[in-house]
Order: sequence, then structure tokens, then C-alpha cells
Amino acid sequence: MNRLENKVALVTGGARGLGAAAVRMMVKEGARVVFGDVLDADGEALQEELGDSAVFVHMDVTEQSDWNAAIERAEKFGPLNVLVNNAAVVHMAALTETTDEDYMRVFKINQFGTFIGIRSVIKPMKRAGSGSIINVSSIDGLHSAAGLSAYSSTKWAVRGLTKNAAIELGQYGIRVNSVHPGGMYTAMGGSEFASVEDLNESTYSRFPIPRVGMPEEVAQLILFLATDEASYSTGSEFVADGGWFTGMRNPSMPCS
Repeated sequence: MNRLENKVALVTGGARGLGAAAVRMMVKEGARVVFGDVLDADGEALQEELGDSAVFVHMDVTEQSDWNAAIERAEKFGPLNVLVNNAAVVHMAALTETTDEDYMRVFKINQFGTFIGIRSVIKPMKRAGSGSIINVSSIDGLHSAAGLSAYSSTKWAVRGLTKNAAIELGQYGIRVNSVHPGGMYTAMGGSEFASVEDLNESTYSRFPIPRVGMPEEVAQLILFLATDEASYSTGSEFVADGGWFTGMRNPSMPCS
């Protein structure tokens, strides 16, 4: 408890899924959190659940004015110490079936939104004297899969942007790291269409850890990076993917 005492955090895409798990965990650990999303009903419900330590704001991460308003609200709690760039969308289609509009929508939210967020918190975090920026990329920012041209390219870009920002901002006490979740049991990961058991059987049975991940498991990693426990970590990738990137168990091989 209280690993984030006296910290103020801003979380995007915080109304449900991984973002909501991170918001809940940060509040539990003593932070005061402003979280933004375009899902107003979900965001308002989470704010009611968490009480005075969390405030929901309607937020489109592609709009500078929304960033300005969210940061202003966060600084009413105190100096801004933590940013979690979590807002994202996925589009699954072959390259030949991905339109300009499809690609640009994913780019604007996943990549451009992350860029605006980093740029927007530099001055507040300099005033605070330190900060931790946590950019949620994906396992598809380390490799890719068919049908993910828009999503994967933006998540690779988030990884590269993280490294650039880490180089530029470390001198001000601002750390910047990326988190790379694998398959998660969230709306984006298929929770609206399949049970945990069905997903484990159909998709995850050959993973080193043979099950889908839970949002809280990635939120624990985000929490660590937000704390001073990660004070010498910057510009790095932190992976929580059940071993997906490591490789699959082959049923024809020993020990499988």
C-alpha cells in the first residue's frame, strides 16, 4: 500500500480494460488520478466507484485542448508525476483492404496521441522536478502479425518515440518506458466475444504460460514503473505477454 503516496497521475484510455485496471491500482496505492477517455458512461461509473481520489474527464487524445484541460485538472491535485499513455484502437484488415481513413484513424490515436501526450507533460513534470511517462505499446510493437499493418506500425513507433523521449528528458529527472502487453482479456482482446476458457483453448494453449493475460497483471507492471522503485529504468521495453515473444510449445517436441 501507498507505493504512490503523494503522486499525481494522468491515465488515458482509463475508462475500461487495461486503463481502468491501472487507475484502480494507482488509487489503491495512494495516488490521485485523473483519467481520460471518450467512453463517458464507463468513465463516470469508474469515478463513482473510486471516490475523491480519481477524476474522470472526457478526453480525445488527438486534441491538444483536451490534453491541456486534463493536465490542468490533474495539477489541482498537485505536481504531475506520472503519465500513462494507454489510449489505443486496433484495426484488423489486410494491407490491400486497409483504407487511408482506417490507417490514419489508428495512427492519430495510437501514435500521434502518444506524441502529444509526451510533449504536453514535459513542462508540468519539469516543474514537479521529476516524472515517469509510461507508454503502452504492445507485443505487436516487438513483432507483428498478418492483418495488423496499421496497429503494429503505430505500436512500433510508440516504442521508438519512447527511446527518443528517454534520451531527451532523462536530464530533467523524467523517465520514459514502454510496456508491451500480449493477449489481454479486455474488449480489445476479445472478452466481448469469448470466455476465458474458450480463448485459452483456441488461442493460448501453446503459450509458455498457457492462458490469456488479465489487465491487472499488466497494471502491476505499470505501477512499478510509476513508482520510485524504477528510478534507474528509462528507455526500456517491459513485456508482459505470457511468453508469446519467446516462442510456442511444439506438441511434437519433448517437454511439451
